[in-house]
Amino acid sequence: MKTIHINEHFKEDWTRVLNHIANLFYEDSVIQIDQDGSDMSIEFNKSIDENFTISTFAKLKVDGQEYTSDYSIKYATEGTEKEQNIRMKRALSHVMLDVLEQYSGMTQQWGILTGVRPTKLYHKYRKAGMNDEQIAAVLKEDYRISDQKIALMKAIVERQLTVIPDLDELGKEISIYIGVPFCPTMCAYCTFPAYAIQSNRKAGRVEKFIDGLHIELREMGKWLTEKNMRITSIYWGGGTPTSIEAHEMDALYKTMFDAFPNPESIREITVEAGRPDTITPEKIEVLKKWGIDRISVNPQSYTQETLKAIGRHHTVEETVEKFWLSRNSGMNNINMDLIIGLPNEGIEEFEHSLAESAKMQPESLTVHTLSFKRASEMTRNKDKYKVADRDTVGKMMQMATEWTAENGYVPYYLYRQKNILGNLENVGYCKPEEESIYNIVIMEEVQTILGIGCGASSKFVHPTTGKITQFHNPKDPAAYILTFEESIAKKIAILDELYS
Repeated sequence: MKTIHINEHFKEDWTRVLNHIANLFYEDSVIQIDQDGSDMSIEFNKSIDENFTISTFAKLKVDGQEYTSDYSIKYATEGTEKEQNIRMKRALSHVMLDVLEQYSGMTQQWGILTGVRPTKLYHKYRKAGMNDEQIAAVLKEDYRISDQKIALMKAIVERQLTVIPDLDELGKEISIYIGVPFCPTMCAYCTFPAYAIQSNRKAGRVEKFIDGLHIELREMGKWLTEKNMRITSIYWGGGTPTSIEAHEMDALYKTMFDAFPNPESIREITVEAGRPDTITPEKIEVLKKWGIDRISVNPQSYTQETLKAIGRHHTVEETVEKFWLSRNSGMNNINMDLIIGLPNEGIEEFEHSLAESAKMQPESLTVHTLSFKRASEMTRNKDKYKVADRDTVGKMMQMATEWTAENGYVPYYLYRQKNILGNLENVGYCKPEEESIYNIVIMEEVQTILGIGCGASSKFVHPTTGKITQFHNPKDPAAYILTFEESIAKKIAILDELYS
């Protein structure tokens, strides 16, 4: 941790952005006005002239050394108050990043970007009429993004537009996320709604949750039918939705297909079967019955000691066995996840995971970089979980990039998280034409995602303005059981206003 003194009081959102920049270099950094107890000091100067040129300057003083940076950018118009605020935050971030790079010797490949969705920025400039060269220049000069990451963004955007040529028109449709909040156990890195299914079943909460979910599916289906909405994609997540029994899955899928309009136009349905220990022949038969063949079987790692350390109570052999059970039973689009930087894993372990993946050749492979999520067990007990350093996770990501290319995969979506190791990213790779539509639309925020079920987040995207409104169903099954009817009413009110 580093305590950084700055020379003036900034707006709260400015300070927060500078804190994000500092955290790229130092974990849990603190920015303060008081110079006492600080590890380093940054003096900022800023100005805006009559020609709408913003200029910023930073001087870092640390360990008896000084590092300086200046930056200026001219805008064509004065901009709204909101735009002026964003511009100044960006300009201050620019010089702060520069002086910290000079001092630390680190180069931040993502520049000043600390948000989740870098490719959304690329799409923004594309829709504004800029070509690839112009976009690359802006990303490099104004955001300090490296050539390598710009090339990755460009490749992903091109892939997305190939897969979904009408991507810019999807605001007229809707996608749906359905949350089932149960898992066999809770993983140490996880903050998703994931409650141990056996204890909740004994308490009667599983059956009551499923009863509520049936009602919510029907009620939301009524609204969708009245509006004759077209559904682009449906994603069953959680938790692990294959944690419940096969007959419970079957009944829920029947309710879904009975309630939702225009089922023949749904482009994709995915069921997150991420925990191999939840997959059975009976459940696969249910999926096949309803025409669902896109699932996830997620190893995360092929090192048994790692699985035990992070709380995944299945074996490496079980992952392989359940993959081939799914494949040989007719699952034609299987995703697998790997996580870079899990406890006690380095180059050798990740190389082994890639070698095992090569034997199976899933249709898609999502490569995550470990993120220390605030509420996770791993974050609360960091001393217990020793993870790889920045250089090692960088090498592992490069290994994934090279391996996927050699095995015929292409990148088609990415997102980033706060406190992610090495300031890297999560990248979804797939065999061409096996892309997940849902993953693209949720990351690029091009349409409303209606959340149904426990812990499901709805993201309402205005079909013309793009303005986003969020609504969150309760994460806890007990709370969901008590309040799902109230949540239904609130979501329908938002939908009515959005699509009136």
